[in-house]
Amino acid sequence: MSCNCSSCSDLSLLNETLDHYASVPGSLITILQKAQAIYGYLPSDVLNHIASVTGIPAAKVFGVATFYTQFRFKPVGKYLIMLCQGTACHVNGSLMLEKTIYDTLGIKDGETTEDGLFTLKNVACLGCCSLSPVMMINDETYGSLTPQKVREILARLKDEALKEAAE
Repeated sequence: MSCNCSSCSDLSLLNETLDHYASVPGSLITILQKAQAIYGYLPSDVLNHIASVTGIPAAKVFGVATFYTQFRFKPVGKYLIMLCQGTACHVNGSLMLEKTIYDTLGIKDGETTEDGLFTLKNVACLGCCSLSPVMMINDETYGSLTPQKVREILARLKDEALKEAAE
């Protein structure tokens, strides 16, 4: 039975994934990844549904989901900014870039802009040390960043989003 309230997820969106993986041992992380791809994050009703269908105790499902940093429990903006804070990026100014993002968008690590466009997530390493300092926005990598480049990238993305919304 599905609920039509705004705080509940459409669990039927997960049917195909669960039909394929629910009985496959060791597939919990795959199920969680696919669920996050569907919903954009892992709502608690989705985690409970995964537990129910797979027969994996809810505590284990929640435990695995909270253990791995790849999983999110709140919706993120249209643009997920992953700002590298690894050693090379730190040495080359990632904290200055974080301040630039805060000054430009008004968000800190883990926060989303009021318009829902941007979410900032500091990450330990993006594996692009030769491009440091570096950030990824969705699937695009931006390297050799300066505060000015960050402001330009954010302004361009915001303009693109406003144009899309106007169409």
